[in-house]
Amino acid sequence: MDDITYVGLDVHKATVCVAVAESGRGGEVRQVGVFQNRPEILCKMAAKLGRGGRRLSFSYEAGPCGYGLHRLLTACGHSCVVVAPSLIPMKSGDRVKTDRRDAMMLAKLHRAGELTAIWIPDATHEAIRDLVRARATAGRVLSKARQHLQGFLLRHDRIYRGARAWTQAYWRWLTTVRFEHPAQQIVLQDYIHAVEDAEARRDRLTRQIEEMLPSWSMAPVVAALQAMRGVALVVAVTVVAEVGDFRRFANARQLMAYLGLVPSEHSSGSTIRRSGITKAGNTLVRRVLIEGAWTYRMTARVSRKLHDRRAAIPGDPGHCVESAGPPMRAISAPSRVRQAEGRGHHCDRPRNGRLHLGNRLHRPASSCLIQLSNETDGRTGSRAQ
Repeated sequence: MDDITYVGLDVHKATVCVAVAESGRGGEVRQVGVFQNRPEILCKMAAKLGRGGRRLSFSYEAGPCGYGLHRLLTACGHSCVVVAPSLIPMKSGDRVKTDRRDAMMLAKLHRAGELTAIWIPDATHEAIRDLVRARATAGRVLSKARQHLQGFLLRHDRIYRGARAWTQAYWRWLTTVRFEHPAQQIVLQDYIHAVEDAEARRDRLTRQIEEMLPSWSMAPVVAALQAMRGVALVVAVTVVAEVGDFRRFANARQLMAYLGLVPSEHSSGSTIRRSGITKAGNTLVRRVLIEGAWTYRMTARVSRKLHDRRAAIPGDPGHCVESAGPPMRAISAPSRVRQAEGRGHHCDRPRNGRLHLGNRLHRPASSCLIQLSNETDGRTGSRAQ
């Protein structure tokens, strides 16, 4: 007989609202109370609910409070799942939302098995992921600082006539820009300093990622992913840090759906409507993978950087990404011109809209990601757990 008591938690920074659902289809669902979000108080609450040897299974939504509560409850010997908020079944006609209702809803849905749990990283993995996200934030700050500087120059008709911005020639040109009013010159120098500071911060975080990577258990997976074209250190460590354990995906379709890289669809009866990708899941991973996929516009070849990355990988983890021949039809130079001018033809796109690697099996890149992770995890053993 199922004697588990299901506990729903509505977690906030200062308080936690607790509700329980007794086992069985018609089991009682009630609110227990509101407790301060402090470890010692929550441990006492769990001990009180578990009196008499009752088994407890906790659930709460993933949010800004992180995984501290999950680790606290599992350390006390209880089962706990962190739920994906976007996948919680909701009643469209329900217009009342309170902490008590949310906690009771979580308890009932947990009892019914309708909640989708997320993957919980360990403390080291979460620390590396925080470092990767800090670098991504620094990149966005740098992009915004550059936009501010270029917008200021454009407003005052200071236009760079060179081929590309942010090269050495562009920085030399910035030193020649002058304004008549001292206030505008001060603004220019402040914007330039902001860009320099943002670049220094981004580069500093990149170096720190490189220094921390060798001591991470997932470092072999990061190295193996760099055997693919368009995947260097930043892309590889971002994908591994954000996705975590690739073995939880049975096939490439599940991984692509998790990353929001599958077409959205709204069909009914004989009417079929498909549109762009769903853009669900992790935005950061989706962005870096799409940036890496741009490499496949060019003719397939092994560059010197890619050759050096593969040579540094022990064993042969990149056997599925051999590129003796072009893995897919390369986009020609005239086609790239048409795309840049906004008049691209449907023939200018890859045949099936998927990223392919290697000429041996022509498997999709997402399949290679899963295979490389599984093979590397098999060699590293329990270190990647």
